[in-house]
Parts: sequence; C-alpha cells; structure tokens
Amino acid sequence: MTARSVSAFPLSVSQRLAAGLALVFIGLTLTFAVGLSNMAVAHNSAHDTRHAIGFPCH
Repeated sequence: MTARSVSAFPLSVSQRLAAGLALVFIGLTLTFAVGLSNMAVAHNSAHDTRHAIGFPCH
C-alpha cells in the first residue's frame, strides 16, 4: 500500500511562492513595527488585546 499526500488546498508552485512571500512581508512588517515603536505603546496594545479576547494575563 502506498501513502498518498492529500491537500485540502491544492496550490501551484507560483501560488505557494506568492503566499510565502506575503507571509514573510507581513512578518517583517510586524517585527519592525513593534521593534521600532515605543515599548510602552507596544506593551499596552498587547495587554489590551489579551483582555479584549478574554485571555487572562494577571
């Protein structure tokens, strides 16, 4: 019996490349946006977001 790979979203190589590049761009944007922002602002935003989604943090 041979194993088959089943994909829920069959994508071409160019679609996979586009998706990968988009994710890298989003990740770098978020990293630099937080890295270059005021740390108090970044902390308060993350803290408020945790409360907004109901995740306890203290």
